[in-house]
Amino acid sequence: MLDLRITEIFYSLQGETRTAGLPTVFVRLTGCPLRCGYCDTEYAFHGGEKRTLQEIQQEVASYNPRYVTVTGGEPLAQPNCLSLLSVLCDQGYEVSLETSGALPLAGVDPRVVIVMDLKTPASGELERNDYDNIRLLSAKDQLKFVICDRQDYEWARFKLDEYQLANRLDDVLFSPSHGQLDAQQLAEWIIEDNLPVRFQLQLHKYLWNDEPGH
Repeated sequence: MLDLRITEIFYSLQGETRTAGLPTVFVRLTGCPLRCGYCDTEYAFHGGEKRTLQEIQQEVASYNPRYVTVTGGEPLAQPNCLSLLSVLCDQGYEVSLETSGALPLAGVDPRVVIVMDLKTPASGELERNDYDNIRLLSAKDQLKFVICDRQDYEWARFKLDEYQLANRLDDVLFSPSHGQLDAQQLAEWIIEDNLPVRFQLQLHKYLWNDEPGH
């Protein structure tokens, strides 16, 4: 029987990405091989509870959602995540996967919207980026940069050009690291350079102070 270690399943508003503000069920898997300096989900590194695919599916269905996000931790660190994604797609949900981009995307159900990070220098995990994953992204997928400072911004701007990301993807996301970079400052840099990216704030940090379960 397939099972996964789950930190939490909860219903809230999506705080990021192109579906920001829409009611979404979040399935947070336990465990992550990275230790980013700005991580806001350290509570998901350890512990959790083993749940079967059927149990997870039943709890998700109880909310009658349209959108489901599988997140972590790093969800792809658990091999059975791939089966979970496919099962959720089979139920007719619009499924997204939030991943660090450090683990291979091969095998992710093509119906899933992938939201992948590229780790910036200030994250402390720059060397974990698997750039081969970029070629596996399709136009429907999204690539996110969490920007901590001006160096991160210039690095992200270089990657935007190096991989022609705006031509490959409908949405490239630039997000200020909460508490590290002033959001207005990042917005002004984007406007000044006329970058083809979507500026985003993490709504859940402003609505619920990033408390677990929101």
